[in-house]
Amino acid sequence: MPTSPLVTLSDGRAIPQLGLGVYKVSDSEATDAVGHALEAGYRHIDTAAFYENERGVGEGIRSSGIARHEVYVASKVWQSDHGYDETRRAFDASLSKLGFDYLDLYLIHWPAPKQNRYVETWRALESLKADGVVRSIGVSNFHPHHLERLAQEGGETPVINQVELHPWLQQQTTRQYDAAHGIATEAWSPLARGRILDDPTLAALASKHDRSPAQIVLRWQLDLGNIVIPKSITPARIIENIDVFDFALDDDDRARIAALDSGQRTGKDPDDLD
Repeated sequence: MPTSPLVTLSDGRAIPQLGLGVYKVSDSEATDAVGHALEAGYRHIDTAAFYENERGVGEGIRSSGIARHEVYVASKVWQSDHGYDETRRAFDASLSKLGFDYLDLYLIHWPAPKQNRYVETWRALESLKADGVVRSIGVSNFHPHHLERLAQEGGETPVINQVELHPWLQQQTTRQYDAAHGIATEAWSPLARGRILDDPTLAALASKHDRSPAQIVLRWQLDLGNIVIPKSITPARIIENIDVFDFALDDDDRARIAALDSGQRTGKDPDDLD
């Protein structure tokens, strides 16, 4: 059974580098997908209030028979719940749906800069960590200037910044900022929602290594040091996505993938989301 390596975060806690994402997965589908993932060796599940599948994720973990402390669980607060009190209420709702008494990681899902409330929201995350109901706190979809504002306001530095990141959108500026400030970069949509898998460069590399294009991209993500959360509800694809620890890309492979960077997003720019 493949086992993901661990990444040690700036707060000293460890996170499995490869996990399962469950965006646009229903509650019932999430239960099954999480069960398949845990059976395949995953020990990191990433959900969010906005996904409306936290109950299914919790049930999948409980049904697996694997102890809660052996599974790293992350969720996120949506921008409609920004603000100190609102975030704490949203967290309580998420924890209740999951059926747990703590989270390993809680993130601000989007900065929603037009609301101008993400600093208040961050204060709530800090308080939840101080209360012991969250082990680690971080952010998602933050540009460096959003992170810089948190730094200027004082308080803790996020341990993770989860951003859209794939060969078409390699986020070099954000990754460099994160690395310089002890923030781990985590990739959502690591396969560009599957759209990149027909790219001829990736097809050639897949043929070279006798792997799938998805496995090539995930191996590249891991080589960059990113935490990565590919999403799938298909058992065979779930197994394929974690079977990436027994081959290596070379410098030429990585250079060919680096050349695919075009800045193309599959989601919104964080500065454009209310």
